[in-house]
Amino acid sequence: MTQTLRLGRVAGIPVGVHWSVLVVMVLLVQGLATVVLPSSAPGQALWTYWVVAAGASVLFLLSLLAHELAHALVGRYFGIRVQRVTLWLLGGVAELADEAPHARADLLVAGAGPLASIVAGALSGVGALVASVAGAPPVLTAALVWLTLINGVLALFNLLPGAPLDGGRVLRAILWQVRGDRDRASQAAARTGRGIGLVLVALGLAQVLVSGQLRGLWLAFVGWFLVTAATAEEAAARYRSLLGDVPVRQIMNPYPVSGNPDQSVGDFTRTVVSRAHHRAFPLRDWQGRPAGVVRLVDVTRVPADARDSTPLSELATRPELAAVVPASRPAAEIAPAVARGGLVLVVQDGLLVGVVSEADMVRAAELARQS
Repeated sequence: MTQTLRLGRVAGIPVGVHWSVLVVMVLLVQGLATVVLPSSAPGQALWTYWVVAAGASVLFLLSLLAHELAHALVGRYFGIRVQRVTLWLLGGVAELADEAPHARADLLVAGAGPLASIVAGALSGVGALVASVAGAPPVLTAALVWLTLINGVLALFNLLPGAPLDGGRVLRAILWQVRGDRDRASQAAARTGRGIGLVLVALGLAQVLVSGQLRGLWLAFVGWFLVTAATAEEAAARYRSLLGDVPVRQIMNPYPVSGNPDQSVGDFTRTVVSRAHHRAFPLRDWQGRPAGVVRLVDVTRVPADARDSTPLSELATRPELAAVVPASRPAAEIAPAVARGGLVLVVQDGLLVGVVSEADMVRAAELARQS
């Protein structure tokens, strides 16, 4: 996940936040300052609620960071490379570059996050008790109680037994240990995660329809995310079982039809789109480096009278947001990226040397089944 703001490094691990964290902060502060704290500690000045709410929200984000860093640090202990830790709309993500070397490591890496949340909740609970005994302002005690509860909820939710939740990783580790097959264990955990996601979607929509409360949309959104992520993980596990360590260069299209970011939409339509039956095209600059992806649907939306004056760069996914992988990377590892973006750009020595689409992945899998 792209980091909008880099915060630095913790134990050598790059830490940052995605812009969507701002949405979380606004919702948390607003909810605490206008609902939770006034109902728990009435009679305080309005500014007091907002200041304490802001402080409690920052502490909660720090607890999320501790949750993800726990995954990352335990993973690094087992030799797993950690790319970065990023906080975003639905919590955080520790991006690990390698798979766990064995089931025990998988179990401990997965369990480290919920354990960190439990510890954070326990510390907040102790703080609330001390604040109450010491006669601290009730609004401060209420904020600490909220932190205790929210971290407990976070730990319990993450322990639901379905990927991509931590509980799904725990289930995968257990099945891996019992069956001796990581890929089958991953697929089982992903199917469970998809089921949990569908239940959350149904519950969220039911809440909206029955009670008229729009809060159910948030639950449905979380469920939809779980369904999407679990489906991508199941596909990745399936491809991994079929393709093994086959590198991307063996399944990619080495002669992709491409455009140039400075090329006009009109010229691109006449010379490329009209002759190639694709829905997405890579762009490369004059040095041969990847310069993003342009999609047919975006090209067709440009008015006819503006196509000759509109460069492709205005429509394209920016290079830093496109899925770009080295040619030597195992093909099975890019299945989630293909499922999300539809087109993955392949590079070698910084130059675009091919692309991988969903059709390329399916073809490689079919050939692997026959071998």
